[in-house]
Amino acid sequence: MTYKEVATMIKGIGYPCAYYQFPEGTEQTCPFICFYFTRSNDLAADDTNYQKIRQLAVELYTDNKDFAKEETVEDALNASGLVFSREESYIDSERMYMVTFITEVVVTDEVITTEETITTEENNNNG
Repeated sequence: MTYKEVATMIKGIGYPCAYYQFPEGTEQTCPFICFYFTRSNDLAADDTNYQKIRQLAVELYTDNKDFAKEETVEDALNASGLVFSREESYIDSERMYMVTFITEVVVTDEVITTEETITTEENNNNG
C-alpha cells in the first residue's frame, strides 16, 4: 500500500480522522480516529533496506463502548487485507474509550506530506 492508500482507507471508515493528532485548538466529538506509524520493521539484508514495512496504529475514540463502531474499523482493515491486533483502554481524564488497532503495512515508495494525508475539514463533516 502507499501512504495515500492508507489515508484513503482510514478516511473511508467515515469518522473524522487525523494523522497523529487534530490541529491544536480544535475540539473533536466522538467518534473520531487518529492514526500514525509507530515504528518500522523493514525487510533488510546486506546493509540495505529492501522493503519498507511500517507498524500502523489506528486509534478509535468513543464516548461509550460501541462494538458496532469498532467493527467498522475492523471491516476496513480486513477489506484492505491487513491482519491486526487490538488493545482497549478507558481514558479517565477525557471520559472516553480508546481502541487501538495495530497492523503492519508493506509500504510502496510513494511519499506524501502530512497535509496531503488528511484534510481535517473534509473529515469533520463525516461524523
